[in-house]
Parts: sequence; C-alpha cells; structure tokens
Amino acid sequence: MPSGQHLVDGTWIVGTATFQASNPETGKTLAPAFAEADAAIVDRAAAAAEAAFADYATRPIAARAAFLRSIASEMEVAGAEIIARARAESALPEARLTGELGRTTGQLRFFADWIEAGHCFDARIDKALPERKPAPRPDIRSILRPIGPVAVFGASNFPLAFSTTGGDTASALAAGCPVVVKGHPSHPGTAELVARAVLAAIRACDMPDGVFSLVQGAGHASGAALVAHPLIQAVGFTGSLRGGRALFDIAVSREQPIPFYGELGSINPVFALPAALAGRAAEHGAAWAQSLTLGVGQFCTNPGVVVALDGADLDAFLAAADEVLANVSAQPMLNAGIAGAYRRAVETRDQEGDARRRGERGDEADRSAGKGCHVAPAVFETSAAAFLARSGLHEEVFGPAALVVRCRDEGERAAVAAALEGQLTATLLMEDADTAIARALLPVLERKAGRLLVNGYSTGVEVCHSMMHGGPYPASTDTRSTSVGSRAILRFLRPVAYQNMPVALLPEGLGDGDHGPCLVDGAALSAR
Repeated sequence: MPSGQHLVDGTWIVGTATFQASNPETGKTLAPAFAEADAAIVDRAAAAAEAAFADYATRPIAARAAFLRSIASEMEVAGAEIIARARAESALPEARLTGELGRTTGQLRFFADWIEAGHCFDARIDKALPERKPAPRPDIRSILRPIGPVAVFGASNFPLAFSTTGGDTASALAAGCPVVVKGHPSHPGTAELVARAVLAAIRACDMPDGVFSLVQGAGHASGAALVAHPLIQAVGFTGSLRGGRALFDIAVSREQPIPFYGELGSINPVFALPAALAGRAAEHGAAWAQSLTLGVGQFCTNPGVVVALDGADLDAFLAAADEVLANVSAQPMLNAGIAGAYRRAVETRDQEGDARRRGERGDEADRSAGKGCHVAPAVFETSAAAFLARSGLHEEVFGPAALVVRCRDEGERAAVAAALEGQLTATLLMEDADTAIARALLPVLERKAGRLLVNGYSTGVEVCHSMMHGGPYPASTDTRSTSVGSRAILRFLRPVAYQNMPVALLPEGLGDGDHGPCLVDGAALSAR
C-alpha cells in the first residue's frame, strides 16, 4: 500500500492529505490520501537535485548506466505490485500495463547501452597545430554535457512509460541530470511505488540521494512552482495543450528562460489515397477503427482525422469501420475529468453542426457513455470546405472520436494538408498507383509532422535510434526534439568546448587514449 508521501532527497516526507485517486471503472476512491506539495517541498527537492548534480554528472558513464539498469531491475522485482496499483488507478487492462512495464524497463536498459557506447555525446577533437601559418591552432575539444536538474511531469495516459521513470526521466538520468518528478494526480500510488524502486536503485548503486525526487499534487501550484524554480534547468511534459502552454509560458518568462519540452496534442491525420481505397477499402476501414479505439482512444498518436475523396470507396471504408465500432462497448477513460472533457467535446461538435455524426445517438452505447468515466466512440463527417473554414474542427478530441473530411478533388485534399497544425504523425494509405499523389503531399506533410507512415497506424511508437516522437507546434514545443528513442537524451545535454585543457581535467570521452566514437580533426571516427 502506498503511504501518500513525497520522496525528497532520499527521505519520505509526510504532508497534509488533500486528494485521493479513484478507480475509473468502479468510481471508488482509493486509499491512501496524498499530500499536496507546497513551495517549501518543491524548493527542497530542487535544492537536493542541484546538490547532487556535480556528483552525478561526473560519475563514470558505466556507473550511470548501471544505475539505469538497477532501476529497471527494481521495477521488475516490484512489478506485480506496480501493475496492480496502476490497474486500479487507470482502469487500463493488465496486459496493457504489463507491456508498458516492459517498455519502461527496456527503455532504461536501451539508454544504458547507448551511453556506454558513447555515440550520443558527440565528442569532437581538433588537435593543436603549433606550426600552422599564419597562426597556430590551439587544442580544442568539445563534448555534450548535462545541463542540470530537470523537472518531469507524469502523463495521465501512460502511468509507467511516460511518467515516473518514463522516457523523460530515463533520458535525463542517462544524460547525467538529476530529476524531480511531479506525479500525475490520476495515479499517485503508482508513482510512489515506482519511486520506491528508484530509491532502492539509488541505495544499491550508491548514488546521491538528490538524484531523484517525487513530489505529488492535484493542483496547479506545485507544478508551476517547480517550473519557475531557478535551479531547474529544463522541463519534460506530456499532457494537454492548455496545461502545457501555461507551464511553457512560465519556463520562457523566467529571469533565466529554460527549455520546455512539451508534447501538447495531435490529431494525427490519415490520408487515404484513391488506389488504396479502391483496392482495400474494407481492410483499411476496419484497421483504422481498431486503431482509433485502442486504449479508449487515449494515445497521443490516435488517428483522429481521415482525409479522402468523396465517393463510394470512402463509403465502403466507413462501412467497414462502422461494423467494428458497433461492437465496441462504452469503456472507462483514465479519470472523470478526461471523460467529461470528451463528452463535452462530442456534444459541442454535435451542436455546432459543422460536422455530421455517424450512427444513432440514442443507442445503448451512448447511454452507457453517460455513466462515470465510460465513453463510446464517435465518428463525424464534414466537407473539406467546412474543415478549412472552421478552426474548431482542427482541435484534438482526446478519446475515441474522429473526423472524416470528404474532399471533392486532390486540390481540396492538398488544401486540407496545408491547413493542418503541427502533428506528431501523418499517415498515407496508398498503393503504387498513388505514388504521384503521395509525392505531391510529402513536402507538405514533412513540415507538418514528426513521423510519416505508409499503410500502418500511428498508435505504436517504437523505442529505437531512428524514432521521432515530436513535431511542429502544438504537437510539441520544440520541433527539433524527440521524447522517444536515443536522440531523446540530447534534450538534456549541451555542448561545451575545452581549449588547451590538461588531459587530467577533460571529461570522460575526450582524452587522447580514452574516448569513444569521436570526430578527430574533422574526419577520423575512432573508438576505444
């Protein structure tokens, strides 16, 4: 059973209990009550992270990698307990959470292997040329170094993979940065159990206590105080546009502005091209509906918009989707607030009349959807002209809702693509005969999305070296960065150059006989 406490500088801190999590499936409140972090607790956590920074950042990379692997092992030891609590707090299926735990521990080990290989630190050596004319060249070496304490906000839809020890925390720790996590109020018990595993790894690896802290809170004040704290040097956030933008504004308005790596929402358009629909409309329609409703539509990569030419082939696509959706009962979303926001967004779209809802609104699914956190899928249709004229149709509806945009011709489809905001993903359903259309769309979509897919669906994000999980605003606040894959570590590093520095003072990776993959004199790539 969680205790309801904060973990700060290796110590569990008792506060005044103010909020409790609840089970979205049953509506029952879960014990214990949790304390809201006040400004003093946030200050203590940030100060502990700063005090730990010099020690942790200069530990051998092998020790840092061992720490990441130890966190993964400790999470696996406590896996059954963590999954049971996450199941109660999120209503996500046990199989989904088991997979999410494996993804989280696998990501920690993936980063451990990568930093040991040394590739991510971009070491560069330009050796001295004392005889060069007209002026000698000094010895100059550079490498990426950790930036300092990082604040990480847990995500509502991933209690493990994007929360306490998820991608942001794992990449910051891999970079050499201490982390202060603000737990998500929907699953505070899960956050605490995972934090216990981190503390066990801190003890096992003899790491400084301040390298990781967990502060809890249901209000906005603790998160705002964390982002505003002068010792915090970067922020990782996954959540809503409104909440993320408020924190982003704090981060960039500080006396010392800091990077805010926020993932704020995406509608992930699917462009169904003519030959693809002509040949496989039913297959594509069924697959799209399954992706749309996976996890009750609570993935940041949910394919929320389909753009296609009006006609019989699109009708066949939607008929197959309808058949799948008819067998999807109302399911619980992550919490009452998210479910309420989904229902309000669906009702607003119904009432505004810019889009027509498919199916009967008074069926059993809709009646069930009005109970607690349970919601049913909703698919709307509109014209390209309406989509272009109504900015509200471009907004994300978080959950199993989608909009189908019917285009009269390829000119309208191109106009829809050009009007899109920044996205995490964009998908092309195509056959070889669609290549010319796809080629025309590609330059536009490259500027709109971080990941482009062909004949697949975006509700799966592989943890690998080439993954890009980010995109132009509002998908993310930094279009150059990814929150998944090995390049995620780069967010929490910065280049430092060392000129004529004695070898004894150089950081690991820059010495003459002790460097990993390294650019030497602009050409040679060498390793240990």
